[in-house]
Amino acid sequence: MVLGNVGMLVLNVSLRGYPVAVSTSSVIFISRLRRLPVIDSSGDPMGKVRDVVVQVRGQRRPPKVKGIVSELFGRRRVYIPMERVYSIDAVQVVVSGVVNTKRFHRREGETLVVEDLLDRQVVPRGASSPTSIYDVSMSPGRAGEWEVSRIALKELARTRPFAASRPVTIVPWHEVPGLSAGDAAESDAKIAEMLDMLPADVARELHDMAPERRAEVAQALDDRQLADAMEELPEDEQVSLIQLLDPERAADVLEEMDPDDAADLISELSDDLAEVLLDRMRPEDAQDVRDLLAYDDESAGGMMTPEPVIAGPDYTVADALALARVEEVPPALAAMVFVCRPPLEAPTGKFLGGVHLQRLLREPPSTLVSRHIDSELQPLRPSDDLAQVSRHFATYDFVVAPVVDDDGRLLGAVTVDDVLDHMLPEDWRGIQMDEVVGQNGDGRG
Repeated sequence: MVLGNVGMLVLNVSLRGYPVAVSTSSVIFISRLRRLPVIDSSGDPMGKVRDVVVQVRGQRRPPKVKGIVSELFGRRRVYIPMERVYSIDAVQVVVSGVVNTKRFHRREGETLVVEDLLDRQVVPRGASSPTSIYDVSMSPGRAGEWEVSRIALKELARTRPFAASRPVTIVPWHEVPGLSAGDAAESDAKIAEMLDMLPADVARELHDMAPERRAEVAQALDDRQLADAMEELPEDEQVSLIQLLDPERAADVLEEMDPDDAADLISELSDDLAEVLLDRMRPEDAQDVRDLLAYDDESAGGMMTPEPVIAGPDYTVADALALARVEEVPPALAAMVFVCRPPLEAPTGKFLGGVHLQRLLREPPSTLVSRHIDSELQPLRPSDDLAQVSRHFATYDFVVAPVVDDDGRLLGAVTVDDVLDHMLPEDWRGIQMDEVVGQNGDGRG
C-alpha cells in the first residue's frame, strides 16, 4: 500500500498469520508490521519496525496513527512520523526525506499499540464478558491521515479452557473502551479535542491558558501542530513557550516552523539559548535560519522564506503544477513558480523569472514552463526595506515576489502575509485574541 498522495497498491493482509476477510484492501493489521525492515528511498537499511504510535482524539474521531517506532541496529529506538513513510508492503517499510535519529521518548497522550494495547483485557460495548485485544488495524482517513479503524478481539482462555483455538472477532474501533477522548481523563480529553483544531484555534486555546497548563499541553502536541500554533501566537508568548520546552524538543519544533518564522523567534532569544537551539537543529534547517538572521528583520532578506516553488527551465507545465500542488506548500507560495538554472535549491543558479499559477492552469501541460515566464516580473533585493517591499507588492498586485542577489541567484521569496505581519502593530496577534475573548466571554464561543 502506497501512502500519501502517490496512489494505492492493494496489500493482502492477514492477522498474525491467519487469513482474515476484510471489507477493504486499505486495512493494515499492525502486528504484521512488527520486525519488518525499514529502508530509506535509496534502499539502505534503517532498522526494523518495533511499534506504532497512536493518539486518542475527541468528537468520536478514531485514534490518529502518528508514526512508527523503528529499532536501529544498535538497538536504539527512533520515531518516524507517518509523513515520512512512503510505502508499506508485505516485506518492508520505505521512508523518505530526513529522519530524526534522536532516541524515541513517548509524549503525554501517546499510546504504543504493541506495548500498550495488544493483549489488554477489555469489555466491548454491549458485551458482558471480557476479551483481549488481539490486533489493531489502521487505514487511511480524511486529509491523508492514517487512523485506527478496527480492533481484533479474542476470547480469554478461561472462557474456553479446552478449545484448540479461540475465535477472533473484528469490531469497529469505537466498540472498544479506552480509544476515545470520552474514556480519558479531563486533561487528556482537552488535548484530544485540540488535535482536530486549526492552528489559529490551538493558538487561541494556548493563549488563554495559565503558563503551567500551556506547558503541559504543549508537551502533548506533536511537533508540527505545536509549530503551526506557535506561528499564530503573539511574539512574547512564542518566546516564553519555547523557553519552557527542553532544548531537544524546542529544536524539533523550530525545524517544523517556516524558516522565516523560526528566525524571527530565535532572534528574540538570548544569544546563548539561540546558539544551543541552532546546534540541536538539523544542519540544513539551522543553516536556513542562520542565513535569514544575517539580514535585517525589516528587509526583504529578513522576511523571505528560502523554500519557494522552484522549477528548472526544462520542466513542463505539468511538472511545475505538481510542485505547486504539494500539500505542505502554503497557498501564497504556490501562487508563482520560479524558474532557475541548477542548482534548484536556494541560493539557486541564475534566476530566469517566474510563472503565475493562473498562467500555468491555462497552458498545455506538455509545454515547457520556461515559455510562459512573466517578462515584466521585477525581483526584490535582500536589502530592500519594508517600505520598498510594500510598495513593490502594491504596485504589481503580487501575492509572492522573488528575492534575488547581485549575482542573479534566487535567494527566496516574500509572501504578502509576511509583509502584513511586519506592517501591522507589533502585538496585533495578542490584540486580536483579546478581542475574541471580549466578544465571546471565554474565547471559545
